[in-house]
Amino acid sequence: MDVSTLLEVERCGGRFYDHGISGDAMDILKSYGMNMVRLRLWNDPYSETGKPYGAGICDLDTVLTLAKRAKRAGVGWLLDLHYSDFWADPGKQTIPKSWRGMDVKGLEQAVYDYTAQVMKTCREQDILPQMVSVGNELSNGLLWPYGRVPEYANIARFVSAGIRAVREADPSALVMVHLDNGGNNELYRTWFDKYFENEGEDFDCIGLSYYAFWHGSLEDLRYNMNDIAGRYQKPLIVVETSMGHTSEDYREYEQLSDDMRKGMATKPELAAKVPFPMTPQGQSDFMKALIKVIREVQEGLGRGFCYWEPAWIPVPGSGWATMEACEYMNEKGPGGNEWANQALFDYDGNALPALEVIRDF
Repeated sequence: MDVSTLLEVERCGGRFYDHGISGDAMDILKSYGMNMVRLRLWNDPYSETGKPYGAGICDLDTVLTLAKRAKRAGVGWLLDLHYSDFWADPGKQTIPKSWRGMDVKGLEQAVYDYTAQVMKTCREQDILPQMVSVGNELSNGLLWPYGRVPEYANIARFVSAGIRAVREADPSALVMVHLDNGGNNELYRTWFDKYFENEGEDFDCIGLSYYAFWHGSLEDLRYNMNDIAGRYQKPLIVVETSMGHTSEDYREYEQLSDDMRKGMATKPELAAKVPFPMTPQGQSDFMKALIKVIREVQEGLGRGFCYWEPAWIPVPGSGWATMEACEYMNEKGPGGNEWANQALFDYDGNALPALEVIRDF
């Protein structure tokens, strides 16, 4: 489970319940089978004047606070390095402010040094991650423009620098390389073939994002996972996934004017493409179908999934980006939460039936 915004949600008043009993979201999720949390790390998620970018403010202190909480609960953790000061995904891979002006060689060294320092801090605080994702959703590369597809030689250099730093800091940590669009087999074949052709360092597992409203059918995902399992012989983890439990708006919970709300990502035209209704039952049925696909990957190489932001319920003050963050990304606003209808808790923080499927199926 990715719970990167949890501290922010709690600070903003979010509370969680299981069958009417109040509890810690981390403990509730563990009771339904969660054995690892995924936590994203942004280099410096603040403006030059010190204003936070929002979306959990996932700086190193925040990440380590959540990792320690997971450890106390008996749960492992996956460190998700973005190599950006804010969201990094196929649509944006913005160079950190402090790395601007560096050339390819300088950026390669910066990736190594930063990764090494993060791992050193984790070791000093006795909270080394069990798994590290070197980059986030790297389908179009990282550290644009230098590492933007088709600059695979630079992509391999940057990713390899991060891998080396992790290996040297903790040889026992599993290293992941993560792309989005899990139903796109051509993407995965091309990307990983080019990566290895450019002498990219080896790693331990492949991460996939799969959102049914963006990334094709479950049969597309099945085909891709089986193909790349055989082709690369690496364990596969669907490291981001989710499904809506309602199409009802949550405007009253956010307490934002319409011009300040991003609104839900699952727009009606996207939801209509998905063969699972946006209901608690539809969410449960999707999880059952997804788990079945993962379990049936050849040679047992489908190892699990990470639900993306199950606890990001709608509360005033917790949104995907502040205006300062939008300026950093060179994007227009507005802010607000676009994921609340895909959480594993309803808008009032009550655990949803899909958690029982995750625990029992």
